[in-house]
Amino acid sequence: MEDTSSEAENMTGGTAHNTTMQQEGLISFWIFVLCIFIAIIVVGLIGNGLVIFLTSCRMKTTVNSIWFLNLAIADFTFMLSSIIFFLSALAPRIFYLLKYIFQLMLSLNQSASIFFLVVISLDRCLCTWMFVRAKNKRTLLKAKIICIIGWVSSIGYSIPFFMFDMSTSLVTYNFTLSFLIPFLIIASSYITIGIRIKRLKRVKQLRSYRVIITIILAFFICWFPCHVCSFYLVTVVGTVVGNNWSDYVMTSKVFVIALIVSLYLVYLNSC
Repeated sequence: MEDTSSEAENMTGGTAHNTTMQQEGLISFWIFVLCIFIAIIVVGLIGNGLVIFLTSCRMKTTVNSIWFLNLAIADFTFMLSSIIFFLSALAPRIFYLLKYIFQLMLSLNQSASIFFLVVISLDRCLCTWMFVRAKNKRTLLKAKIICIIGWVSSIGYSIPFFMFDMSTSLVTYNFTLSFLIPFLIIASSYITIGIRIKRLKRVKQLRSYRVIITIILAFFICWFPCHVCSFYLVTVVGTVVGNNWSDYVMTSKVFVIALIVSLYLVYLNSC
């Protein structure tokens, strides 16, 4: 009997020790994840803040500076909304309303950032194919009006995220408007630009467009994994656990890592 009881105590102690080790490892993991998020957010705030300062105070106001100023504002406020999200996660009762503000700001600035990337692509395409006409038509007033339209459209785009819970329809809506359509427009614009540059054989222009193309490609690389995770979350996970996603996320290590990496990429795109 004594041997049996001692074995039971050893098993219980071993199980408790393993559980404690797992909890400590999980806490260390989330602290590591949080530290990286904080580092990315700090870099993003400083970088975009510097762009906002330079384009609004130090540089001459041009059509291009207006585009990049609004793009930097969208990314800067995206980072700020992330801080609100962390506050709402740490103190959900105190920052309950901030959770909804974060959802609105996140979708608003995401769509605004995408809108200005599309505008920059179309603007570059127009300047390449119709340089003289574009020079006369590209005025500061028109650029500002386009920016206002972009922000108002982004607000309209964000309303469903504020009103409805996550679903397949909402994810499809987000994927179509914030990824698929912009991808087709941007890809078409730069293919057209490439054809024009090849005909004119302008090496200097080719170098300048490589920088912009790199930015656009970085956007797609950073956002596509997030859309994949969103579809997986509402289709596979929703089917398996009946929309109780939090339990599945905590038990599926592979999905957790994939989701974290996709979020890292999204935040890196806004730096």
